[in-house]
Amino acid sequence: MENILCVIPARSGSKEIKDKNIKIFVDRPLIAHTIEYAKSCKLITKTVISTDSRRYAAIAKKYGGEVPFLRPKDISQDISQDYDFIYHALINCEKLYDLKFHIIILLRPTSPLRPSNLIEKGLEMIQNDSNASSLKAVSVSEQHPYRHWEPKGDYIQGYEKNILEPYNIPRQKLPETFYSAGDLEIIRRETVMSGSVSGKKIIPLILKNNEVVDIDSDEDWRIAESKFKIQ
Repeated sequence: MENILCVIPARSGSKEIKDKNIKIFVDRPLIAHTIEYAKSCKLITKTVISTDSRRYAAIAKKYGGEVPFLRPKDISQDISQDYDFIYHALINCEKLYDLKFHIIILLRPTSPLRPSNLIEKGLEMIQNDSNASSLKAVSVSEQHPYRHWEPKGDYIQGYEKNILEPYNIPRQKLPETFYSAGDLEIIRRETVMSGSVSGKKIIPLILKNNEVVDIDSDEDWRIAESKFKIQ
């Protein structure tokens, strides 16, 4: 039987929305919704919150979250990458609980509108594919990357450079592309131990665009609350 570790990241110091992870969303702190969602999945062995803040830790514990340690400040900066806190949580949880975790689930508090049974569906998909290194929830890109441009001196150039004028390809002939949703990521232990949060064989768990809200701005917050209230 595989041991499954769920990590909920809750770094302090958000800039766009101050203390976003603990701000009241509808009726309780934003992070509380993800803690509740994780605890509803009986397949998870342990769920921990990775935070650098004692205040955040106290709030997470109040709503049933487990915070066995604080995340070091040097991997809690604006420029810190996901790999750092995922590896930190994995290694420390294995020591603390004397368990080897075979699968790591990442649930971001900024996606509080997850569909029902999303974790169960994702686990079934990755456990049925022994070649997969990870799984990511994604949605179809609304703005195709072939239409993107980047600065070049005083001018701009197409972002995709391996295809001749990709921005002129008719919409109907554009290849399907996906955008990462923050709803769910599942990573095999060996992928993390190899130095990656995804690996090369990533299963897409495709969500409908109207199911995905990643809170990154005040406008996102308003949209998410409106959708949450009519669920």
